[in-house]
Amino acid sequence: MKYVAAALLVDLAGGAPDDASIKKILSAVGADIDQESLKSVTEKLKGKDIHQLIHEGQSKLASVPAGGPPRSGPVTSTGDSGPVTDKEEEKKPESEDESDDDMGFGLFD
Repeated sequence: MKYVAAALLVDLAGGAPDDASIKKILSAVGADIDQESLKSVTEKLKGKDIHQLIHEGQSKLASVPAGGPPRSGPVTSTGDSGPVTDKEEEKKPESEDESDDDMGFGLFD
């Protein structure tokens, strides 16, 4: 997926997605590069219009069901839900150290 995303970025910039341009983008974000996967993506995209491929893919995805099975009857509530309480007030504020825990991820990790 990261190879396709990099190829889309190259196309967005007006270039042709080839091995060198995709490697440049992926190495800029520190992503590992698998030569076989890179070669596979570039060979499949070679000589094709990316916008046309996206359009064809969207029409294929339109036939894929996106929800669960339909319900067969009315939805009823069972049991007493009880009084509504504010859980937000009970939460203690995050310290500055905890809020930065998710930093340091690479774009394509």
